[in-house]
Amino acid sequence: MKRLVLLFTAISSLSLSAQTDARIYEIIEKVSADRIENDITTLVGFGTRHTLSDTLSESRGIGAARRWIKKEFEKISADCGGCLEVFYQKNLVKAAENQRIPKDVWVVNVVAIQRGTEHPNRYIMMSGDIDSRVSDPNNATDDSPGANDNASGMAGTIEAARALTGYKFNNSIVYVGLSGEEQGLFGGKGLAEYAKENSWDIIGILNNDMIGNIRGVDGVVSNRDFRIFSEPVPPTETERERRGRRFYGGEVDGLSRQLARYVHKTTRTYMPEMNPMLIYRLDRFGRGGHHRPFNDMGFAGIRIMEAHENYTQQHQDIRMEGGIQYGDLLRFVNFDYAAKLTAVNAISLASLAWAPQAPEEVEIGGIVEPSARLRWKAVPGAVKYKVYWRDTTSPTWDYFKVVEEGTEITLDGIVIDNYFFGVAAVGANGHESEVVFPTGVFR
Repeated sequence: MKRLVLLFTAISSLSLSAQTDARIYEIIEKVSADRIENDITTLVGFGTRHTLSDTLSESRGIGAARRWIKKEFEKISADCGGCLEVFYQKNLVKAAENQRIPKDVWVVNVVAIQRGTEHPNRYIMMSGDIDSRVSDPNNATDDSPGANDNASGMAGTIEAARALTGYKFNNSIVYVGLSGEEQGLFGGKGLAEYAKENSWDIIGILNNDMIGNIRGVDGVVSNRDFRIFSEPVPPTETERERRGRRFYGGEVDGLSRQLARYVHKTTRTYMPEMNPMLIYRLDRFGRGGHHRPFNDMGFAGIRIMEAHENYTQQHQDIRMEGGIQYGDLLRFVNFDYAAKLTAVNAISLASLAWAPQAPEEVEIGGIVEPSARLRWKAVPGAVKYKVYWRDTTSPTWDYFKVVEEGTEITLDGIVIDNYFFGVAAVGANGHESEVVFPTGVFR
């Protein structure tokens, strides 16, 4: 009977005490579909943004596009009193590295950093892709508007910066335009390496790739559904960690999966009209996105994108064939929907940037006992903690108990074998860190 009472209390607390912050609703309202439309129109106007396209022209090619993006970030920074550090980050990619790189090319990213007031070296990131392509991945001259893929994600990243630079955050936020995606994810690889070399403490990256289409090739039309792709566990895990999962679980509880659940919960709390879909895959079947290079280096990263794709508009020469208009054209983008997904990103960035660091050294005990026990290392700035648990088949953290004092808890009547568990830190402002799955076991 004791166990039933505890479960009822936890369920009731989850439904009646959802975290809310009035500033989050303000951020949602700040996102403008009109500005996103203007930015996508400008990016399309560069004709092609292919990675190997013209870099000298002021009006055509990827060089003109990235200079315009940098100027936009600089304008935003000027409006907030210089709150953004804006710079190019680049890497030379050699022709021999990839068949889609027929000649040596500088892959140039545009980075804007909004420094945190307390933890300037802890970063939550949002990215969009600068480059575009047509059917032939090496065709750097033909018109390649890339309106949805991925001017939408790039415009969303710029607009998120406009919405968030009016606020101060504990952690840093990075807004970035990545290049070289269509040629082999080179921009993300270069920035991930830069982050590692400079010892960035990365909370995670929200990669936005195609956030503007609502009409699927399957005939489904929806301006509410969107997908969150995340890998289950990091590819950098050790053999010891892999063996441990066989006995203790955690096959779907890596850093990226927890980041995906965080975006899912934040959306459900503040934008209940939207339908976030947790997709248990690194990316779409056999395909890739710019979060993957960060995952490859052990960082948390997810892909946020439309739910209903139209393949006649992706990687296509502009043409009319069989009564179908092919090509990634401006008229196929739904700007209101792109604004909604931009808001999803913005509120997730803000929530994590206001949150304390996630707990470390989370351990669990309770083997062959009637109750699960958890303990963790204290987090500076945390005023309390939330211990979450869920059915082993549930995709989301469904129950929790608040720990007001100390860094350990015994969940009376909750048998360790029947649930998965995790711990989040909560700041004085009410914002939570991402949940951390236990990686240690004690008796």
